[in-house]
Amino acid sequence: RSAPNPTCAAAPRTPPAPQRPEPHLRHSALRLGGYNPQAPMPGYSTVLFDLDGTLIDSTELIMTSFRHTMRTHLETVPSEAEWRSGFGTPLRPQLARFARDPADVEAMVETYRSYQQIHHDRLVSPFPDVVRVVARLAASKIALGIVTSKNRAATLHGLRHCGLAEYFEVVVSSDDVTSHKPEPAPVIEALAQLDRSAHGAVFIGDSPFDCMAGHAAGVSTAAALWGPFARADLQPHEPHHWLERPEQILDLEVEPTPRRLAVSGTTP
Repeated sequence: RSAPNPTCAAAPRTPPAPQRPEPHLRHSALRLGGYNPQAPMPGYSTVLFDLDGTLIDSTELIMTSFRHTMRTHLETVPSEAEWRSGFGTPLRPQLARFARDPADVEAMVETYRSYQQIHHDRLVSPFPDVVRVVARLAASKIALGIVTSKNRAATLHGLRHCGLAEYFEVVVSSDDVTSHKPEPAPVIEALAQLDRSAHGAVFIGDSPFDCMAGHAAGVSTAAALWGPFARADLQPHEPHHWLERPEQILDLEVEPTPRRLAVSGTTP
């Protein structure tokens, strides 16, 4: 079979009979410059977002917090590549990988979070166009949710600091579920709180864990390439859509290329 087209837009569909449509995403109807409520809009009615690396640029803060914590507790800085590989998972198990003793983990978490609280607002900002894109989705009555592995207090502070808090009906943080990405539980929880089904929902994130959680929850997935992970890191996880810049979120349409599952003895 031919490979799926690695774009975020499917081929145009025949528009339905004239009627006021349900709010969905469509390139022709949801541009940053305006919204035409009469245009046919066959697309996603629910959009879930990861936070760090997708909506907000916090990589510098995460890395400096890591270095500070390692120097404080280990007097050395281990491989930064290993730390980056855990982006998208909860803090405590990430730090536990580096702790010399399990009893040290809580102190490391406290050091890390204290440093972040001091330096957060100086080092964190929304990615370009993110606020305008999210505001357009919210104005068009798209159901919006956050699914993050960050704790709730830090998540809400980041959303407020970046001017995004008002747009999200639901926030699912690491404090709200017992099973975390790449497991589907946080995605399913967000859908439940929004009272939406997986059909017609897309989860947008920058990490392999976002793709895996979305697939496991039965939603479509979109890979944000402006975050810290490269396309090569995400390619094995087969996101339904590739997004090179935030404005392309407005180009998402219904019926993305189906994910092809590997069958023994074949290449997907």
